Amino acid sequence: MKILHTSDWHLGRTLYGRKRHEEFEAFLIWLAGTIQQNEIDALLVAGDVFDTSAPSNRTQELYYRFLCQVAASSCRHVVVIAGNHDSPSFLNAPRELLKALDVHVVGSATIEHPEDEVLVLRNEQGVPELIVCAVPYLRDRDIRVAEAGESVEDKERKLIDGIRTHYATVAALAEQKREELGVDLPIVGMGHLFTAGGQTIDGDGVRELYVGSLAHVTAGIFPASFDYLALGHLHVPQKVNGLETIRYSGSPLPMGFGEAKQQKSVCHVAFGQHDGHSTTASVQLINVPVFQKLERVKGDWDGISSRLLELSATDKAWLEIIYDGIEVIGDLRERLEIAIAGTQMEILRIKNNRIIDRVLGQMHAEETLDDLNVNDVFERCLAVHDVPEAQRPKLHRAYQETLLSLYDDNVQAE
Repeated sequence: MKILHTSDWHLGRTLYGRKRHEEFEAFLIWLAGTIQQNEIDALLVAGDVFDTSAPSNRTQELYYRFLCQVAASSCRHVVVIAGNHDSPSFLNAPRELLKALDVHVVGSATIEHPEDEVLVLRNEQGVPELIVCAVPYLRDRDIRVAEAGESVEDKERKLIDGIRTHYATVAALAEQKREELGVDLPIVGMGHLFTAGGQTIDGDGVRELYVGSLAHVTAGIFPASFDYLALGHLHVPQKVNGLETIRYSGSPLPMGFGEAKQQKSVCHVAFGQHDGHSTTASVQLINVPVFQKLERVKGDWDGISSRLLELSATDKAWLEIIYDGIEVIGDLRERLEIAIAGTQMEILRIKNNRIIDRVLGQMHAEETLDDLNVNDVFERCLAVHDVPEAQRPKLHRAYQETLLSLYDDNVQAE
């Protein structure tokens, strides 16, 4: 049994206003070819298929065309779970229709019917070959009952208990199904969450999923019965707690310039049979090609202009320029446009650190909201209003809860 684990496609994502349809299309064409070339039996997509809860028609077309391609290939199954960026109702809408193509979609946690998240995948002869515990992103409201007057510690304890209980429930159901079938089938878990020690890249857009320390759950929360655990949410490909069989596949495309130098990959997981028993999962990474070159150029003017000269032969490179020289350059954009004239490079973002430092944290005509994230803006508000340090932790918690509520309302939109 050969499985391909991927996640965090973020179809429809833009980069500083630039649409990336051609890049996403090239990736999906490559992925369909990779599935065929490696004779993959099951594709697992661990959340954040789309970047927003209401993807454009063109983005939807890419998704459904890809599913049709895979359904017509040697790949027998596709399992898709929702991530925190996905709308559960949107993903679930065509679920019954997609089942006819052996595409299984789990858009939201089924607390009353957890057995709906336990999938028995069968081959062409109807013989069971794999059990998948397809656990989507677990929202706070799915796993915790809010009570008036509860402390932050109470919330955190309930969250961790809720996540652990949910995984334990679906794993127990999977083991029960395996016993009923009387076949030693591998059990694969799926999830979309943030584990402790997980590596992120500044500016990758990865959100804290829960308020407080439980944004990062420990590897010990997952049942030992999982032969492999396919995770999504973190964009850096990585093992969890050094374990070969608990992994983030990472995003297949760089979601921002901070990921530009990162080797992207998907996970090829193989299960064998020996004396009628399934063997341990063997995991190999398959590198994803670069479909659109991104380059972050940082330094003083001499360093930047020198690097731009080196890159001048690059095909269609998108650039982020970060100027941190001592000299104040008021016409930085004009100089840069002259430097790349006649090349196929395009500057998507310019950040002038010298200007920002000079105004000592105040907004300036050359500083835009692109230079700040939502937490930066909140920090500035606290500073401007001279909020005492002792009061800031509670305000930070309240702010993060507000943000989380807004994010959840957005992805739940009909």
